[in-house]
Amino acid sequence: MIIYNVTAKVATDKHSDWLQWMREEQIPAMLSTGLFNDYRMCRLLEQDDTEGPTYVIQYFTSSLEHYNTFLAVQANALRQRGYDLFGDRFIAFHTVMEVL
Repeated sequence: MIIYNVTAKVATDKHSDWLQWMREEQIPAMLSTGLFNDYRMCRLLEQDDTEGPTYVIQYFTSSLEHYNTFLAVQANALRQRGYDLFGDRFIAFHTVMEVL
């Protein structure tokens, strides 16, 4: 199993709107690609939340091939939507993990 991990720090003044967008639009859009079969969203604790909370969203897929297809076909458009809506009010980085 492959986990596509997105870690995002969201500005305090936008975090409620961002969470709503994640739950209602972004996560459903990710799952509707057919390349991910489940997800988990968490808020990091014991972090400096002065500038806003930090979240981790993990998307689960059965193969590295599915992840690579996501990167080649859908990733840019789905990522861009967040920047179009929230601009510099969040920062995100991505990692990929393999479950052993």
